[in-house]
Amino acid sequence: MICADIDRQVEAYKRGTVDLINETELRAKLEKASKTGKPLIVKAGFDPTAPDLHLGHTIVMNKMKQFQDFGHQAVFLVGDFTAMIGDPTGKNATRPPLTKEQVVKGAETYARQAFKILNKDQARIEYNSTWLKPLGAEGLIKLLSKYTLARMLEREDFKNRFRNQVPISIHEFSYPLLQAYDSVALKADIELGGSDQLFNLVIGRDIQREHGIESQVVLTTPLLEGIDARMVDGRIEGNKMSKSLGNYIGITEPPREMFGKLMSITDDLMWRYYELLSEAPMDEIKRMMSRCADGTMNPRDVKAKLAVEIITRFHSPDAAKGAYEEFSRIFVKKEMPDNIETVNLSLGSEPGIWLPRILVDAGMEPSTSSAIRSITGGGVKVGGEKVTDKNASLPRGEFLIQAGKRKFKTIVIA
Repeated sequence: MICADIDRQVEAYKRGTVDLINETELRAKLEKASKTGKPLIVKAGFDPTAPDLHLGHTIVMNKMKQFQDFGHQAVFLVGDFTAMIGDPTGKNATRPPLTKEQVVKGAETYARQAFKILNKDQARIEYNSTWLKPLGAEGLIKLLSKYTLARMLEREDFKNRFRNQVPISIHEFSYPLLQAYDSVALKADIELGGSDQLFNLVIGRDIQREHGIESQVVLTTPLLEGIDARMVDGRIEGNKMSKSLGNYIGITEPPREMFGKLMSITDDLMWRYYELLSEAPMDEIKRMMSRCADGTMNPRDVKAKLAVEIITRFHSPDAAKGAYEEFSRIFVKKEMPDNIETVNLSLGSEPGIWLPRILVDAGMEPSTSSAIRSITGGGVKVGGEKVTDKNASLPRGEFLIQAGKRKFKTIVIA
């Protein structure tokens, strides 16, 4: 059932939005859908380049879910064909294309994780190889003829690379046009994407008109800052959430890891996460902001409320409750966590194992360089005692190791 309250819909869609092109067209489409009972086709494309989704990836999906909640159809488009070209957005060099095997594996994982957010009954998954493969050389040439090189060089990353004499492969210019053709094939009414996709999405409007189709409305969402971002002079500064930077929260991470990471963000960043990730009404969020400001509410409790909501969404209410109780036990009551994992390591012929290597082998740090930073920064304890010597090693024996505030492992060296 399509919601007839246009103002209510527009207010929801505009929340946490960077670009809306344009509101007048959006209202017209919503009014037509309400009168005809025909849901709008809301498209968002995903290249399966990093199949393990983190909270930053979910912002566009959350927006799709809003459209679903108001009765419209979400099209989860897997760019299995375009992923083998590689979108250079934000890059200063040609991105290596994926293999067919990488695309298939990534697409399967993407789709499975997407339905932790989207309503499966009101969505369909499409693969753009369905129409882009049959396009052929003739069809591709016709498509490329509909845009000029001058227009392509308006795109910021292309412009910068051209100015700095960084090579641009000809096939890279085809990516925005092929993405635009997706909107033609799907007859998309709305296309969603991150703010870094604005150029590509607007081309979709142009190419739809070229094919005699009413232009899609474009709506972009912000790029979520990572958990290490900080407020500086009233502005959030920090890298966007990224697995490679280690500042991410994966939606399939264990509940207690998710909880601890969410509790680690600053109080200022918390409100940004609330706006972009929470389903709480903005009026409620503003009330919590006001109460934190006047001291009648503890920001830690507000942060915990957000963590419980997010973990409930991606795991379960019981998992969220358990993560909350464990966090409270470790950080509020200063007790040890339950069920500390034991990791067995072999000493071999050496007198000891280098501590950074232990942290990596035990899965407590992603790399030796990260482990060294944790050690020298005072974030590692062995048997309850802080160790800051990056050259430290451990002999045979059993050791309780803590890395950061959340990670505990019992290490048995034999």
